[in-house]
Amino acid sequence: MANLIPHFINGRLVPGTGRTAPVFNPATGAQSGEVSLATAAEVRAAVQAAAAVADDWAATTPLKRGRILNAFLRILDERIDELAAVITAEHGKVLSDARGEIQRGMEVVEFATAAPQLLKSEMTENVGTRIDSFALRQPLGVVAGITPFNFPAMVPMWMFPVALACGNCFILKPSERDPSASLLLAQWLKEAGLPDGVFSVIQGDKDAVDALLHDPDIQAISFVGSTPIARYIYETAARTGKRCQALGGAKNHMIVMPDADLDQAVDALMGAAYGSAGERCMAISVAVPVGEATANALMAKLEPKVRALRVGPGTDPEAEMGPLVTRQHLDKVRGYIDAGVAEGAKLVVDGRGLKLQGYEQGNFIGGTLFDHVTTDMTIYREEIFGPVLAVARADSYATAAKWINEHEFGNGTAIFTRDGDAAREFAHQIKVGMVGINVPIPVPMAFHSFGGWKSSLFGDLHMHGPEGVRFYSRLKTITSRWPTGIRAGAEFVMPTMK
Repeated sequence: MANLIPHFINGRLVPGTGRTAPVFNPATGAQSGEVSLATAAEVRAAVQAAAAVADDWAATTPLKRGRILNAFLRILDERIDELAAVITAEHGKVLSDARGEIQRGMEVVEFATAAPQLLKSEMTENVGTRIDSFALRQPLGVVAGITPFNFPAMVPMWMFPVALACGNCFILKPSERDPSASLLLAQWLKEAGLPDGVFSVIQGDKDAVDALLHDPDIQAISFVGSTPIARYIYETAARTGKRCQALGGAKNHMIVMPDADLDQAVDALMGAAYGSAGERCMAISVAVPVGEATANALMAKLEPKVRALRVGPGTDPEAEMGPLVTRQHLDKVRGYIDAGVAEGAKLVVDGRGLKLQGYEQGNFIGGTLFDHVTTDMTIYREEIFGPVLAVARADSYATAAKWINEHEFGNGTAIFTRDGDAAREFAHQIKVGMVGINVPIPVPMAFHSFGGWKSSLFGDLHMHGPEGVRFYSRLKTITSRWPTGIRAGAEFVMPTMK
């Protein structure tokens, strides 16, 4: 079979014995290969390989784990263009954006190389007479990550470097739409010195996800994707006794205050709404100018920039935006634009008619801009995950903040203003997990943690950073006393610190 994309189990590529699914080049619409879809037996084989080496990997010193990750980091740095080309070929994003996602993933790897420091704990001497108390953070065992199509390198690297640094074995189930990047990551980890079995890749669909969720040896599940699936994974993990962090959907607003630098705000909106064709959970999809004058001035600057947006294949160095990932997703985004028109929003720029010579079968759509969007419209309420920006005009800051706080999602948000008081009020009172002040996409750096509120996150702990370390380890507190001599007699009362 031509170009079969396999699994990676116990240190080697495994073709798979089950069903397959087609993989396409989004720019041309042509099928580029087929990916194996794991059977339950293949998932179990990966878990068993991990379980067989879990104790040895947990006993490996944090310093050695960190050095392996450091070697992996060097490989990533040397081969970033190779990995970016694979991402562009299967996802469609422009090469510069693919390199950017890898760089952000590498920052988490760099954070995880500090495993000895991250796993240091606390000790208190003489909590009682000659009694000391100290804490340890120990690995969970075998854990798994289920990742989306929009960041085939970065999102896995939000998960597995921290999991490995904490001493866990990791099984990755990437999206079946762009699966090849995961195999490069697996092979480069092995090249960096990671023992066989510690990291595996299981290609697959819902069957593979369910097999991971119900496997008795999987201790924790990390997930990034849509809210309905995140809720399903979180609830299923809870029923099967697994720790879970499941990041769901988003509908990120950006307030533009009357005192904002409008040129800066427009440039921010262009990158945040149309970068990666809007296929980002941190994309700004709703602009909220405060006041009619602000809205009119914003639209006057924004409309011509959206019309001039350069769309093309990801390999075109002049392209600012590539195609959507699949034909089905293209149809879904077009359907949202249809709904916006039907529900009365003003369609200022319509991207549905875009045609590129030589790429007529590609999944291309132009940047789309709506004005006079109201909070009851579908394009306001639901995540579109495409290059569609809705402008919802607010009469005051209070109204804009109320809209954000009442929305189902609470992933990311931003405000553009020169007013420090307004910015502070926004940062402290808005009910959203990640906030930007004159920063349109407030993705935290690797040494902080990533996650939203409300229906954007199911679980107690965010990803990477300190919360990632806590998620992938468990706390053990030890209280010890070394007697100076033999003591006679048993004590039958609750021990107290004397």
